[in-house]
Amino acid sequence: MNRALLFIFFTLAFSCRTPVQEMDSVEEDPVPEQFVRANQYMQRRHQDHIAAFVERVGWEARTTPSGLWIVISQPGTGTAIDNGDRVTFSFESLLLDGTPCYSADEHQPKTIVVGNGGVEAGVEEGLKLLKEGTVATLLIPPHLGHGNFGDRDRIPGNTVLIYHLKILEVRKG
Repeated sequence: MNRALLFIFFTLAFSCRTPVQEMDSVEEDPVPEQFVRANQYMQRRHQDHIAAFVERVGWEARTTPSGLWIVISQPGTGTAIDNGDRVTFSFESLLLDGTPCYSADEHQPKTIVVGNGGVEAGVEEGLKLLKEGTVATLLIPPHLGHGNFGDRDRIPGNTVLIYHLKILEVRKG
């Protein structure tokens, strides 16, 4: 009798399972697409903001495909900068409203190896377009700077940075 009850129990338990159905299509999550559109909108707003600033101050600037703006005050005549080069430069970083953030003067300059980080992505991109002796200004949109959150110290989130810099020395890597 116990065997018969066990047989009936297992038969009912396993026969009640719903069959596996194949899904014809996977629903896309609309949230990631909304984030992409929001980021694209913010990048356009930042580019418009930078363009208005550059026009207001009368600078002649060029832009890179990534959205970095470059103003050359004094072209360099020295070595061009590539990945792996050790670059020493002085700089002053400011918010678009002129508020100072960070700086390094010619007596205590900043030195980095290009391609190894240690600076904003926009600074690294800009350095690779310059030569030793160049004096330039970079206008760095947030996505190439400190992004949505800033540096949690002197640079607020979603902030365009102005980087005045002078390339003091380039040592080939």
